[in-house]
Amino acid sequence: MAHSSDLIAENIDEYLHQHQHKELLRFIACGSVDDGKSTLIGRLLYESRLVFDDHLAALEADSKRVGTQGGDLDFALLLDGLSAEREQGITIDVAYRFFSTARRKFIVADTPGHEQYTRNMITGASTADVAVILVDARKGLLTQTRRHSYLVSQIGVHTVVLAVNKMDLIGYDRAEFDRIEAEYRAFAAQLGITNITCIPLSALKGDNITERSANTAWYSGPTFMEYLETVPVEDVAHTEPMRMPVQWVNRPDLDFRGFSGTVVSGTVRPGMRVKALPSGLESTVARVVTFDGDLDEAQANQAVTLTLTDEIDISRGDVICDASNPAGVADRFEAHIVWMHEDAMTPGRPYLVKLGTRTVSATIAPPAHRVDVNTLRHQPADTLQMNEIGLCDVAFDRPVAFDPYAHNRDTGGFIVIDRMTNTTVAAGVIERATRAARNVHWHATDVDAAARASMNGHGAALVWFTGLSGAGKSTVANMVERRLHALGVHTYLLDGDNVRHGLNRDLGFSDGDRVENIRRVAEVGALMVDAGLVVLASFISPFAADRALARGVVPPGRFVEVFVDAPLDVAESRDPKGLYAKARAGEIAHFTGIDSPYEPPERPELHVRTDQASAEDAAQAVVDHLSSAGFLSPPSG
Repeated sequence: MAHSSDLIAENIDEYLHQHQHKELLRFIACGSVDDGKSTLIGRLLYESRLVFDDHLAALEADSKRVGTQGGDLDFALLLDGLSAEREQGITIDVAYRFFSTARRKFIVADTPGHEQYTRNMITGASTADVAVILVDARKGLLTQTRRHSYLVSQIGVHTVVLAVNKMDLIGYDRAEFDRIEAEYRAFAAQLGITNITCIPLSALKGDNITERSANTAWYSGPTFMEYLETVPVEDVAHTEPMRMPVQWVNRPDLDFRGFSGTVVSGTVRPGMRVKALPSGLESTVARVVTFDGDLDEAQANQAVTLTLTDEIDISRGDVICDASNPAGVADRFEAHIVWMHEDAMTPGRPYLVKLGTRTVSATIAPPAHRVDVNTLRHQPADTLQMNEIGLCDVAFDRPVAFDPYAHNRDTGGFIVIDRMTNTTVAAGVIERATRAARNVHWHATDVDAAARASMNGHGAALVWFTGLSGAGKSTVANMVERRLHALGVHTYLLDGDNVRHGLNRDLGFSDGDRVENIRRVAEVGALMVDAGLVVLASFISPFAADRALARGVVPPGRFVEVFVDAPLDVAESRDPKGLYAKARAGEIAHFTGIDSPYEPPERPELHVRTDQASAEDAAQAVVDHLSSAGFLSPPSG
């Protein structure tokens, strides 16, 4: 798909050279439902003669079969490719289209208007230079219009076209257009968006798409296509300091060691002093290597391999920076989070976060506030629901290199991934590193864990008993502690009910409270393991991600997960505390096994079936495992 040019017939090589070196504009079309985004882009392609004949024939046939224009050409069908989109007349997924004119090349992302598909809109906006915000002239600004405007401002798009569509349906009323423009400019000013161009148009009729319309003689601005061809493209990536996240350590033979990745900002050249983060080690660039040979320099968006003059330790996920202007390094951040999953955010639960080429474990604190996209006011919130936006503290499990998102999209933006399903659940932009990350440090002590274990005469471990209520966790754990005590082992038993009388008395049984319950117990257990004890923790702990968090707070090899397993009907028949009966009667909400799920361990260190073995046998199996693993013997060395 390309514009027509005499050079194609006269000098194809010159045409291809010019085409290759044209400036590229990426823009996103967004707005509310039925504002006409797909129709606008489809009409733009049609009017610019950028639709192939076979596509046009297919469009005519599809318009008669599933179109919404009474048999006339339905230009939205050029972009709505999914069958569900055509059946419903809506956009669900992001549709990308490439086209070009004599002046520029374009990549347009047509994004969904429905609130439930806001997450797809963020995907399209993440690489855009310009945002086209559509408004139905009959309806004016809607909630989704404001939400999309807020999101594009947060993602760093500050050049906006307000396309007031369907002007034909209001008789091309200038007063109504002026009212919508004034209202939008007032709202956008609160977002820091000042570079706004407002265009009255009719995507269906073609008014002001590629040619100025006689129906809007009062309008003196550019047509939509004129604007796209002439709007200045802000080339921030080339002016920011050099950053290259390392994608791969390239070691094809013993004589070559390079670091491969895409330069996301700035320029790198041989002889340049660079710093690898988060380690802080410095070196000098020896070569800038590509498949086609070495370069004198590489700029933003070029994929290269750098070799250095020094043998320093750099791994995938590290960031190579300009040593004179490096990125920051921190493990705690203040970030705006856009939650994109139907399951609400669970504060304190461990998620995976992907920042550049590095993936780390992270927890998100309850929001400092949630943003009302209509008024931009800050509202109190305990969590974030789907499509909600809030300011949160995010704690990574290790320091990472970063820039504030306002300075660099690639090193300041991240996605949040569910650890169990690998689903992307949120997107975030880093505002700044928090003060705590810079000023709170671990205080080293002279007496360490090894010294305490040596004095106790045995190893230390956190033995985690998990299972349904009534499965026998507390019974088995209690028997294990008695047997260990008889063997002279220093122990402590943390029981789910007991800690809720003190340490966790302020917590309920919602998903968020369960996460915090386990987090606190795990941290206490880790301190006791550091003291040299064998700690027995008996908790339902229904969520696999939370048990993974508990495993992660103790040194590797010091966590023993014991799955105390009994079928629900067996556990319920025991019902030692009458809890199942109350849950069935609706007196207890969020009860595991009844109206809250239990996620069984996939690979526990020990799996005991209390419906098939006695509690005594189960306890002995745990003691035998601890003995064979070396926890009950004097530590070596």
